[in-house]
This record gives sequence, C-alpha cells and structure tokens, in this order.
Amino acid sequence: MPFTRLGLRTELLDAIKTLGYAAPMPIQEKSLPESMAGRDVIGSAMTGSGKTMAFTLPLLQRLLDDRDKDPHKGGPRVRALVLVPTRELAAQVEKSVGELARNSPVKCALIIGGASFTTQRDALKKGAEVVVATPGRLLDLIRGGSLHLSDVKVVVLDEADRMLDMGFMPDVRRIMKLLPVARQTMMFSATIPPEVERVVNEFMRSPVRVEVDRPRSTATTVTQALFPVTEGQKGELLAAVVKSDGVDSVIVFTRTKARADYVAHCLGRRDIACGVLHSDLSQKERDKAMQDFRDGKLTILVATDLAARGLDVPEVSHVINYDVPEHAEDYVHRIGRTGRAMTEGDAVTLVSFEEERLIPSIEAFIGQPIPRKALPGFAYRVPPRLHTYTAPMSSKFRLRRVIPRGGSSKFRR
Repeated sequence: MPFTRLGLRTELLDAIKTLGYAAPMPIQEKSLPESMAGRDVIGSAMTGSGKTMAFTLPLLQRLLDDRDKDPHKGGPRVRALVLVPTRELAAQVEKSVGELARNSPVKCALIIGGASFTTQRDALKKGAEVVVATPGRLLDLIRGGSLHLSDVKVVVLDEADRMLDMGFMPDVRRIMKLLPVARQTMMFSATIPPEVERVVNEFMRSPVRVEVDRPRSTATTVTQALFPVTEGQKGELLAAVVKSDGVDSVIVFTRTKARADYVAHCLGRRDIACGVLHSDLSQKERDKAMQDFRDGKLTILVATDLAARGLDVPEVSHVINYDVPEHAEDYVHRIGRTGRAMTEGDAVTLVSFEEERLIPSIEAFIGQPIPRKALPGFAYRVPPRLHTYTAPMSSKFRLRRVIPRGGSSKFRR
C-alpha cells in the first residue's frame, strides 16, 4: 500500500517523497490507520523497522489538522510530547520530526540533559509545538515554570521497556499525571514485556495492539555468528575482525563504561582509530563521536548499551559484541543496529569460556541457534570451541560442606 492511500496530508506526503520513502514499512502500514483515527496504540516491532515515522506522522497530522480547524492553535503552546530514554535517541527523533515537518509551520524543541537550559527555554518561547525529551530534564523545566503540559494532545512513549530498565518509570508516571486526561497516547518499542504493559496501560484508553515481528525475533537481514575465544585474546581477535574484508562500519558493544574505554585503548594500541560512546562522557564528546561516525570520519564506534536503542546510523556493516550481554533482550537490541530498513548486516559475538553460560538463554529467547565460527588465519592460542556448550553435570548441583556437630568439632571449647 502506498503512503498516498493512508490519508496523509499533502505536506507530509511531499516530505516523505523528499526523504525517498516509496512505501510504508509493515509497522507503519498497520499502525497508521489506528493512530490517525485518534486511538491509543501499543506498537511492537523490531528495531530499525520504522517505528519513529510510525508515531511521527500521525502526531504531525493531528497538529496540522487542528491548525486548520483553529488557526490560532499553534504558537507557544506544547501540543505533542515524545518521551525517550536517552539523549542520542532524542536527538534522532527530533531530527525525524524536523524532516517530516519541513513543509509545515510546526516547530520542535529538543529537551535533554547535558545541554543548555537557556537554549531549551528559548526554543520553547519561539513556539515549539512538539517537544522531544528525556524525562529528567523535562521535569526540571516543568518545576522551573518554563514548560507546561496542559495543552498536550498527543504523547508518545518511545522505547518504554528501556525507560523501565534505566529506572525512568517513576519520572514517566509523574509526567503522565500532569497531562490532560483527554489525549492520545502511543507507545512503540522493540520489546514489550508484561511489566511495561502494566505500567503503560495505567495511562492508555483501550489501546490497540499492533505487532509486526515477534518481540523476541531478530531481523532476517542480519547474519549472526559466535566466535569462541579466550578472554586474553579478545582484543587481538577484535582487531583482526575489524580489519577483515567487507567490514566497513562497525559498532562494538561492551557491558560497562570501563570496558568501552579499555577496548578503545586496545584498538588504539594497534593503530585502529575509533570513537567511544558512554554516559561518563560530556554531551559535547558524545555528539562529536556520533557525528564523526555518521560522517565516516571514524568507521568504528565502541559503545555501552546506552547506545543500543534507537540509534539509526545508515549502513552499519557489522555489530560486534565484545562482551556477551547479560540479558537476552539486550542482544536483540544491540544487533538491531545493523541490517536496518531491510539492508544486510553481520552480528559477531566474541564468547569467552566464562560467558558460555549466557548463550543458551539468548538462543532460547530468539528461537534459533547461533552458528559458531573461527576466524580463518587467526593464531588462536587455545583452539576455539565450535560445538554447542553443555554445562557439566556438577555445575547443576550445589556442593555443601558438612561440619560435624557435637564434641568432635575442634572449634568447640
């Protein structure tokens, strides 16, 4: 079905054509009729499937329709709010809103921590009708009297499960309670666990569920592989992989900020340039790393799971998990950075012996085994384990030391 049959306004259709989109993606085709009719929507689809446009289009359609009915609507009142978990995702959503609203008078403000309060207040004063925000900074501006939510007609919770994981749900609840009762609420996310549904349903009215892919599935355009290796050789193997033919643009994921810095140092020692992205860096440093990666000045970005959600970087050829993620959901989100919008990509996971215990739960979660491979020509000190790991029987039992009672104990006096 083409976009022209979805009832979108001319301003939006022209913007879509300029961006080069010929037809809606499945999540857009299924959700737009519901959301454009004003219904609350819970959308579940894989990362990279077009969720951002799925909520941005109906949001802008609503604002522009309201302007036609009442030309005085618009101006300095915030009428649409998009809440996201991270600054990087907020910046991408704000960019998407701007691109789709290019042929309209609708303005958007980006409200995130680490940026100037003055700049954000000025953006609101200039008449931003759409606010894309992280919860903490939004509450700061509300408490300071710089932002009011009494005119909001549409609210979007993007990546709600990640907001739950990051501990933002108390702030989200505070914000939702400040919104008018008469509003439309949309929630889009790669996965929707039951606890998120319970939280979100507090603030939604008979929501329509739209599900495209199984929440646990990985994109069919991503080729996955496990590379078993000792912990001591991970750095060497990583360097060898990124130097391989066909590896053009890489995101390397680590479990912690310290590990991200360590990996960047290991690559630097081998004269491999890379950027680093984690929450200990200033907003300016994070923005520069992302921009250099997008512009191709850097072909490798080392990141924590902070960056695993929502980042839309075209043509990422490889995702490499330097550390196996502790949670299977994070595996899905990480490898979703490649193979986006139906392009092909590769996801490589370096697995030490100590991390083998995490693989069965990931394979069970995604519903498929992940092939094990060895990198040709790499000088392994220990031959890689290329068969499925099975925990020894002894690991399934807890050994207890029995201390004899009575006078036989040498500790008794």
